[in-house]
Amino acid sequence: METILYEHPLNERIRNYLKLEQLFTQVDNCLPEKIIDFQQVFFNTLFLIVDCLEKNDIRGDLIKDLEKLERNLVLWSQSPETDSSAIDNNLQQTVKLSCQLRGNSPTWWQLKEDKLLASLKQRFAIQAGNASFDLPQLHFWTHQKTQKINKDMNKWRALLDQIRDALFLILKFIRQRADFKKIETDSGFYQDSGEGILLLRIKIPNNAQYYPSVSGNRFRYSIRFMLPYEENGRRYSNQATKFQLARC
Repeated sequence: METILYEHPLNERIRNYLKLEQLFTQVDNCLPEKIIDFQQVFFNTLFLIVDCLEKNDIRGDLIKDLEKLERNLVLWSQSPETDSSAIDNNLQQTVKLSCQLRGNSPTWWQLKEDKLLASLKQRFAIQAGNASFDLPQLHFWTHQKTQKINKDMNKWRALLDQIRDALFLILKFIRQRADFKKIETDSGFYQDSGEGILLLRIKIPNNAQYYPSVSGNRFRYSIRFMLPYEENGRRYSNQATKFQLARC
């Protein structure tokens, strides 16, 4: 059965990670041959990534998580039941990314010094500020050959590779911390202790006419299932509800 996956962080660090993951995915999905149609998405998302990295100590958090992951991988490698090849590959990647992030100057900072991006950012902060008559330099760039546009986009994205790769690696192992378990609640409401949990992953059948609304923190969380918007607004579901939950 097809399902819809919902994820909810239980601390601010994981919340920032998930936000960045979504932004990186949006940037990666923008194709150079369609940049005229997706320029708003590409540049707005690029600027949001830089703002997030500048306002939060994402690099510091990733370094700490990579160091913890490195210790765990070393311990797992000593177990005879583990896939030594997979452990070694992940350990090498973890050590490499940790060393790169400890560098004196983060590579993504160069995005702030790029002349074209600097000339665009101020206008993109204004509603509909990227019109062709306001940004003729952008209009010119979007009409260059695809090879030129692709080269520039890859150059900008490459400056984020260290952060992106570390982020995706950490989230991969966080998601692997727990398997999905089937749960059924009689009232459309479920709650439990959040101790030691970083991320909730909830699977709902694709044809189900309800969705989860989650609140909580590292001590306790609750999941209330909601019915779709109607004339009277959203409503709580009070029916028996089946779902799958992974406490990562």
